[in-house]
Amino acid sequence: MSNIKKVVLAYSGGLDTSVILKWLQDVYQCEVVTFTADLGQGEEVEPARAKAQSLGIKEIYIDDLREEFARDFVFPMFRANTIYEGEYLLGTSIARPLIAKRLIEIANETGADAISHGATGKGNDQVRFELGAYALRPDIHVIAPWREWDLNSRQSLLDYATKHGIPVEQKQGGSSPYSMDANLLHISYEGRVLENPWTEPEETMWRWSVSPENAPDKATYIELTYAKGDVVAINDEPVSPATVMERLNKIGGENGIGRLDIVENRYVGMKSRGCYETPAGTIMLKAHRAIESLTLDREVAHLKDELMPRYASLIYNGYWWSPEREMLQTMIDQSQLNVNGKVRLKLYKGNVIVVGRESSTDSLFDESIATFEEDNGAYDQKDAAGFIKLNALRLRIAAKRKAAK
Repeated sequence: MSNIKKVVLAYSGGLDTSVILKWLQDVYQCEVVTFTADLGQGEEVEPARAKAQSLGIKEIYIDDLREEFARDFVFPMFRANTIYEGEYLLGTSIARPLIAKRLIEIANETGADAISHGATGKGNDQVRFELGAYALRPDIHVIAPWREWDLNSRQSLLDYATKHGIPVEQKQGGSSPYSMDANLLHISYEGRVLENPWTEPEETMWRWSVSPENAPDKATYIELTYAKGDVVAINDEPVSPATVMERLNKIGGENGIGRLDIVENRYVGMKSRGCYETPAGTIMLKAHRAIESLTLDREVAHLKDELMPRYASLIYNGYWWSPEREMLQTMIDQSQLNVNGKVRLKLYKGNVIVVGRESSTDSLFDESIATFEEDNGAYDQKDAAGFIKLNALRLRIAAKRKAAK
C-alpha cells in the first residue's frame, strides 16, 4: 500500500465516496484527487467541491461532460438501435467508459499512479470501470474499497462517517429506499423493496415521468430530423446532442414514456431486478428505426439487427474500449451515411407512435413500385413466378423425398 502515492477517486460527494475518500487517506496514506462528473444527472455537482475541500483535498476536478457523453457515447450507441436482453437501453452501462476515460486522463495530468471507485464487488460497474481503465492505461493500479474493507452495510458507513467527522446529509431517516443512478439517458432504481421481483414499485418512486394513466389526454406531436443517423433538430430547431436528450426527456416524461421494470442478467453471474426511466432513449430508438426503415438497404438493416445483441453485450459487460466494439462501431457508422431525413411521432400515454417518415435525398421507398394502383410497368408481376419457383425448388425436392418413403 505504501507504493501508492496519489490516487484519483471518482467522487460524487455522497456517503459512500466520502467514506472512501477518508479511508484512502487513512489506509493508503496517499494523496487523493477527486473527480466529479456532470453527466446530466439533474443534481448540483458543485457542492462536492466544498465537501472535498473540507476533507483536505487540494486537487479537485468537477467536469461538465454532458455534451461529450451524448455526442461520443450515447449517439454512437443508438446508431446501432442498441438494447440489452430485448429491453434495457443501457443507461448506466454507457456512462462508465466515459468516467473511466476521464479518470485516466486526470491520473495522467496529475501524475497519479492509481484510481479508485465506489462500485461494489457484486455489480457490473466494477468491471466496466476497470476494463476501461486498463484498456486506456495498462499499468494503472485500481483500488476498489468494497473488495477490501469490512464496511459492508449502510450503518457501518454511517458509523465510520460519524467517527471521522465526515458530514453526511440525511443520515438516518431521509434517504431514498432505492439505489439510484442518473444521467442524460436514464435514471435507475435498484435495491430494497425492488429486490422482490413480485413487488410492484410505488408510484412515488418514479422521478422523471408521470404514469401513463395520468399523462395528458391529448397527444403530443414532435418531429425529429436525422443526419447520418443522429438527431440534429427537434421540430426543425437545430439542437446539440445533450439538448436533444434534455428536451426529449422532458417531453417524454410528461407523456408517461420510458418506464421499464426488468430482471436482467449481470455479467458477474447473478440476476438483478431494476427499474428504469429512459424517456429520451425510448423516443430515439423508435424514431431511429423509423428513419432506417426508409433509408437502409434490406440486407444492411438485417445484418445490423443480427449484430446488435453482440454489440449490446459488449457495452453492458464493459468492453466499450475493446477492439471488437471499435470494429463494430466502424461498420455501424458506415451504415448511417445515408440515414438522413425526418420522423414524425405521436406521444400518447406511454406510447411512442410513428406517424410519418420522409427523406428527400436518401429514401429507398419507391412509390411507383410499391403502389397498389397502376404502376405503368415499373414492376412486372409476372417475374414473381420464376422467383417463387426457384426459391421453392429445395422445398419441392424435400417434399417429393418424404412422399416416396
